[in-house]
Formats: sequence, structure tokens, C-alpha cells
Amino acid sequence: MIALKYTPPYDWSGILNFLRPRAIAGVETVTDDAYERDGVRVTHNAARNAVIASDEAARVRTMFDVDADIVAIEKHFARDATLGPLVRKYPGIRVPGTWDPFEMAIRAIVGQQISVAGATTLMARIASRHGVTPQSLMRARTNPGMPQTRWNTIRGLARAVARGEVTFERGATLDESIANLTKLPGIGPWTAHYIAMRALREPDAFPHTDLGIRKAAGMISDRELLSRAEAWRPYRAYATMLLWRSL
Repeated sequence: MIALKYTPPYDWSGILNFLRPRAIAGVETVTDDAYERDGVRVTHNAARNAVIASDEAARVRTMFDVDADIVAIEKHFARDATLGPLVRKYPGIRVPGTWDPFEMAIRAIVGQQISVAGATTLMARIASRHGVTPQSLMRARTNPGMPQTRWNTIRGLARAVARGEVTFERGATLDESIANLTKLPGIGPWTAHYIAMRALREPDAFPHTDLGIRKAAGMISDRELLSRAEAWRPYRAYATMLLWRSL
């Protein structure tokens, strides 16, 4: 077992609560106290300030955001009228990463304009029928039950990744990362920022058009939300997680 040390606090229940409803049936399992996939089990040892992994330490470290500078992040949010109370209520927020960046990109596309539960059902269907690799999806023909344009986007992305035309590399800036993603057909700003948050590990990614974020912020206008979020830079991805955590 490998102990991946973090700077406390760490919102272990929060990260599992986020991953659990998004877990792909037959691919990954999230219980009350652990994440399991591909023979790897991830647990938490609060007494040691460590995330415990049975293998794949580098992947687990990224996925569970072990290296977040939580002291700096919480200090930055502490006096904010919106986020200050949430930091105190949910100390140790983390941005969940992903086991596989391509899979996360597919998940983001599948999740466009539908519920988390609906997206999870579709992801399980895709995984069982086609697999979730670029090679398997580029050859897939049967639409698993989504708008055809969205299915075409998934297959197009799979082809581009399989051919090496697209890689999930973080850009020199957030704007560059988003521009690289949105140049792909069917990937708009929300999808690009969600992928940037979880797959590219962009700490300032901010899917501001998300209804849950707006609801948690008081159903303010998109313009007002973006204006308020300027004070949350360069940690808007963590602000996003706090707002979702509060729902």
C-alpha cells in the first residue's frame, strides 16, 4: 500500500460523494469509504493525512488532487461573501481528477444538457456496448440513445485521438487549453471547462454556464457570476467544487 501525503484538511467524503453518482457501472465502484478500479483500491487515512492506494500512485495522486495547496486556496476564499461560509462548512475541498482523460472528455460530452444520473446511465451503456477507448469508439456504429449530433461528436473525437490529432495536454494558459478543446466540433465552453478542470487539471477552469453553479450562487445572471468570480481567480475550479458541494 502506498501512502500519498496531503496538506490537511481533506474533504474525503466530498470527493467520494462527487465520484459515486458518476461511477461507470462495470468499470469503477465507489463505496462509502473507497474507490476501486482496474484492481486498484483507494482509501483514506485521516490520522496519517494520506490517501492510500494499492497501486497506480501517480494516477491516484492526480485523480484525488493530493497536491492541492489547500492552505492558499482557503485563505484566498476566506473573506469572500459567497465562498467564505462554504470554506468553513466544507474544509479541504478538492477537484476530482480522472482515471483516463479521454474517458473524461467522453463523459463531458455525454453530460451536455442532461442530468448526472442520465449521463451515468449512458456512459455505462457505451462502456458495455463499445468500450471507452478511442479505438473502440471510432469504430462504434450503434447510437446508445443520445442525440445523433452528440454521438457524432464522440466518434469524431475518438478518431482524432486515435490518429494522434488531439491530445489532452494542458496549454500554456487556461485560454489556450480552452481554445484547443473548443476547436473540436461539438465541444463548447461548458464542456471545455469541465474537461479542463478534471482532465487537464486547470485550477482556474470555470464552467460558469452550469445551472448548479448559478443556483448555488443565488441564481444571479451569468454576467454577474463572471464578475463575482474574478475575485476567485486563480482557483475558480475549487470555487466550482465548493458551490456544487453546497447543493
